Amino acid sequence: QVQLVESGGGLVQPGGSLRLSCAASGFTFSMYRMSWHRQAPGKERELVAGITGTGSTTNYADSVKGRFTISRDNAKNTVYLQLNSLKPEDTAVYYCKAERYGLGYTMYWGKGTLVTVSS
Repeated sequence: QVQLVESGGGLVQPGGSLRLSCAASGFTFSMYRMSWHRQAPGKERELVAGITGTGSTTNYADSVKGRFTISRDNAKNTVYLQLNSLKPEDTAVYYCKAERYGLGYTMYWGKGTLVTVSS
C-alpha cells in the first residue's frame, strides 16, 4: 500500500539546522510532484516547498526562501527538506505530500514529523 514516512524532526536551537526525509513506497515516485507542508499550533496547514517529478523545478514559500532547500532522490524514492537558519516561528509539524495530475488527481499525505525551534 501507499506510504509516506517522514523523519528527521526534533528540537533545535534558533539558528540551527535539520534535514527532514520522506520515504515513499507503493506508487511510482518519479511521476509525482512532491511537496512539504507545515502546520503550527492553531494555524492552517501551509505549503513550504515543492519539487517536480524530475527535480528540475522547485518552489518555496516566501517565509523560507534562502533558508530551506527541497530535493529528491528518485532512485531512493525519497524527498528531503534541508532547514537552515531556523527560527522559532518555523516550529510546526511538517508533512510530506505526493500528487499527480493525470486522467484524474491523486494525492497522498504522510503523518508528519514535529520540528521545534526553541532555546
